[in-house]
Amino acid sequence: TRYGHYEFLVMPFGLTNAPAVFMNLMNHIFHEYLDKFVIVFIDDILVYSMSEEEHEQHLRIVLEILRQKKLYAKFLKYEFWLQQVAFLGHIVSADGITIDPSKVKAITK
Repeated sequence: TRYGHYEFLVMPFGLTNAPAVFMNLMNHIFHEYLDKFVIVFIDDILVYSMSEEEHEQHLRIVLEILRQKKLYAKFLKYEFWLQQVAFLGHIVSADGITIDPSKVKAITK
């Protein structure tokens, strides 16, 4: 318009298609690494590895990509070097993937 235009600096999650657009962005920027050592669901990024050395490399790659794409998160929301993680209603560990007991409890009560 002759008065300029409004442009968001961050993704406005109040818009109905914002989660889908953001998910598409995350899948696009991590495409090369998806299901190799990265799983992404909207703004949750799971990095998994077979060894600590490999994990350090994988974390560096993921954090560098986020930095290059100017995608930032609050450091307090990060969890590093976990042996077991709750992710999308499951517990993921070296022993395998199980259903999160707290989710089962919510259904059985």
